[in-house]
Amino acid sequence: MVIGIQGSSLKQALSHALPQLACWQPAAVALMAPDRPPLSFAGLANLVGQLCGDLAGRGFGPNTAVGIVLPNGPETASCFLAVSALATAAPLNPAYSEDEFRFYLSDLDVKLLLCGQGMGDAARNAAKALRIPVLDVVLTEGARAGEFVLSGDAELAIAGSAHLNEMQLNGPDDFALVLHTSGTTALPKIVGLRQRHLHASMTNTARTLAMSADDISLNVMPLFHIHGLTAAVSAQLAVGGAVICTPGFNVLKFYGWLAEFRPSWYSAVPTMHQAILARAARNGDVIAKSRLRFVRSSSAALPVSVFHDLERVFGCPVVEAYGMTEAAHQITSNGLPPARRKPGSVGLPAGPEVTILDDKGTILSVGEKGEIAVRGANIHDGYLNNPEANATAFTDGWFRTGDEGLIDEDGDLKITGRLKEIINRGGEKISPLEVDNVLLDHPLVAQAVTFAVPHAMLGEEVGAAIVLTDGASADADEIRDFARCRIVEFKVPRHILFLQEIPKGPTGKVQRVGLADKLGLV
Repeated sequence: MVIGIQGSSLKQALSHALPQLACWQPAAVALMAPDRPPLSFAGLANLVGQLCGDLAGRGFGPNTAVGIVLPNGPETASCFLAVSALATAAPLNPAYSEDEFRFYLSDLDVKLLLCGQGMGDAARNAAKALRIPVLDVVLTEGARAGEFVLSGDAELAIAGSAHLNEMQLNGPDDFALVLHTSGTTALPKIVGLRQRHLHASMTNTARTLAMSADDISLNVMPLFHIHGLTAAVSAQLAVGGAVICTPGFNVLKFYGWLAEFRPSWYSAVPTMHQAILARAARNGDVIAKSRLRFVRSSSAALPVSVFHDLERVFGCPVVEAYGMTEAAHQITSNGLPPARRKPGSVGLPAGPEVTILDDKGTILSVGEKGEIAVRGANIHDGYLNNPEANATAFTDGWFRTGDEGLIDEDGDLKITGRLKEIINRGGEKISPLEVDNVLLDHPLVAQAVTFAVPHAMLGEEVGAAIVLTDGASADADEIRDFARCRIVEFKVPRHILFLQEIPKGPTGKVQRVGLADKLGLV
């Protein structure tokens, strides 16, 4: 079965739209940040024009990778907008080690590194070893959110700035962004996203969420990740709405931001939503005065219990979406009222076509489980410099996502797990997500992650890491007895670990592959 929808499109890429937005609503706020004056659309358009002129004058242009190492915040957003308009943005996690920076900078063939002033020793050392020039991102006194100047490396030529309308910017087929996949069992692959991919995805996202210039997005996602870059920042700015650029997710500050900035929506991964819910009871006044139009969840499966708790606490719809780097983020999404929202489902196609394939590439029927495959304007054209990966990733024009799922009778997509995460217990295949949802139904369980544990006879056994609610006490046998009443015996976790916090990756997602090793079970 193949499902898909056709949607209207924003008329042009964000870099081309900024001058028009600045003309139509020059004083409207574009970027906000804690403890910083806001930046208007006129200010943002001028800033991007200046930065593009600076970079072009230094000899950088289309399809030239420019690394970005900055702390999360408004400068990362404006830097991404400028670099992706003229060249190829390569935002990197500031927490990488020097060896990791050396690998990523080399693998991406980065020609210039933009680094926050006074930070990034590991990145700078790696760039020096690779003979990559570095420019400092410098904040001047009183700078508005997102404003900065470039400084350093005098040997690079400097030219005057230019207006965006007067400059040769990236075309639809030029690479605007390069990111690595999260690689859990092998070296990460390079995803190259062209302007047309980003344009299609932000269009799809804005349409799905009915975004307008009245909306204000609270971004808590890291801006070296596609989720934050496309959904929380680019899509919102493209329709003339403002973005609150936080220093990154901090549950202790979240409700303060909610009160100060009064956003109309935020998007996060499930572990962030769970942390937010854990502190909801002590922030009732803030929640009562909030103006959230909806809450969005993506990048990992949202447990059904968390879906219902979010809607109950915030009194607004929860929209769960399915996305990935190779799709420039959004693939499917549940709808806003009056459209149907189905807990446990990631909704209908929200731009591209979606189907389910078997191992041989045959399209499966309604209700049949297989590999989720996608195609459409926002889907990447193939991993860069990796013909071996592309040979297995594409079948008859369909990109195979590596996720397992099914399309139900209503046309909604249900994800049952990552193919590499499926637990094979002596030939019995177990979806970790199914077990997660059962464990989360226990009244004392706040978080639960199921994963494979190596076993000498069975190949793999079922393990679970659990975080209990504040002040709660439970033992493994109690949890197992609860699970036995809801799932068949072979799916019940044999290894149960109670933790204060479950290890997560840099984007806040739990990486099940390798978790047994991290937790000392191997």
